[in-house]
Amino acid sequence: MPPEVAASAPSDATMRLPEAWRAPLVVLGAAMVALMLVTGQAWSAMAQQWWNIDTYNHLMLVPFIIAWLVGLKEEELARLDPRPFAPGLIGVAAGLGLWRVGEGAGINLVAEAGAVGALQAAVVTIVGLRVALVLALPIAFAAFMVPFGDEIISPLQAITADIAIALTRLSGVPARIEGINIHTPAGLFIVAEACSGVKFLVAMVQLGVLVCATRLRRWRTRAAFMAACVIVPILANGVRAFATIYVAQYVGAEKATGFDHIVYGWVFFAIIIAVLLGAAWRFVEREAESHGWPLAAIQSWGWVARAERLTLAPASAAFAIIALASIAALTMLL
Repeated sequence: MPPEVAASAPSDATMRLPEAWRAPLVVLGAAMVALMLVTGQAWSAMAQQWWNIDTYNHLMLVPFIIAWLVGLKEEELARLDPRPFAPGLIGVAAGLGLWRVGEGAGINLVAEAGAVGALQAAVVTIVGLRVALVLALPIAFAAFMVPFGDEIISPLQAITADIAIALTRLSGVPARIEGINIHTPAGLFIVAEACSGVKFLVAMVQLGVLVCATRLRRWRTRAAFMAACVIVPILANGVRAFATIYVAQYVGAEKATGFDHIVYGWVFFAIIIAVLLGAAWRFVEREAESHGWPLAAIQSWGWVARAERLTLAPASAAFAIIALASIAALTMLL
């Protein structure tokens, strides 16, 4: 092919993208940029938590998981045309309102939830109700970008300490407990925040939701697996704390603690995940790409067709979102 022809030829990605999707995706990008600029402080705080706090390091994978989930629906999306959904603007306004309340009250969790919620609602608004139903899982999964878990650290510390002291006494090692402080002949062991197991629990809940939504179909199976994703990490963390205390009686507290950090950080966590996924494998009921509602079912729902009458032009939807974002930004100056 001559150079001039090659230069003018559209890329494969462009050729694969249906014409009906090009304008909506452009305006969606503009709307998302506007929202993220206005709520930038919340996004900055989230990014710092993802990067600097090991409890939330795994949240950096969430955008990639969302992209994978969307990619699984490529064939179905190619059969649909985005139709901006006017009522979605209510969700955008609600998200921005929540963000504003959180910022005003100095509550990061509320502000971050509002920032993410506004972005989710913007997607629904611009791609439309029918497409949003097809993409219900990846849109909802974006909620996991909000760092949460600090609120349950104290209870998890107490539970871990209770499990550890019970197993320590059962093993024959004399011990007494004062809150989260465990006294043994080898020394004092404190169930610190880093030892609460919150990182493990939060990651397992996220994994559990992903597995339930993509591979399991029956609600009873889903409930059992999610229960396991909550209970097993908590119990396993208590066992890990006990193992550290027990080993310390023979090798010393310093060596046992150092070994614990390596094993728990790299080996123990992987083993528990492998055990849970292995136990769930026999109950797998569908392929990942079949997650969510089938397009045929969505097409048959009369209420969807009726709701889609409340439509907007893509540019109008983007303008409305940017206007809402601008109003939210102005309220911060008042």
